[in-house]
Amino acid sequence: MNKADIIENVHGVLGSTKADAERAVETVIDSIIKEVSKGGEVSIAGLGIFVAKARPARTGRNPRTGEAVKIAATRVPKFRAAKGFKDAVK
Repeated sequence: MNKADIIENVHGVLGSTKADAERAVETVIDSIIKEVSKGGEVSIAGLGIFVAKARPARTGRNPRTGEAVKIAATRVPKFRAAKGFKDAVK
């Protein structure tokens, strides 16, 4: 399933135009991205929690040459699935 399939499902439930369904899906996605990028946490009951995690700087290796490479610290998005979601997948 991709974003277009989700838009189709929302369109089927709302019964309005496909453009309205697309705006609704885009708004949800944009809201999650904005909040997590600000350092906030987005919790959706039954689905899970979206949060930004700090990844510290480290030393890696170039696999071709074996040379040590410094990898800078960064923030990455993280998703923790809710118990109900985990149980549904099992």
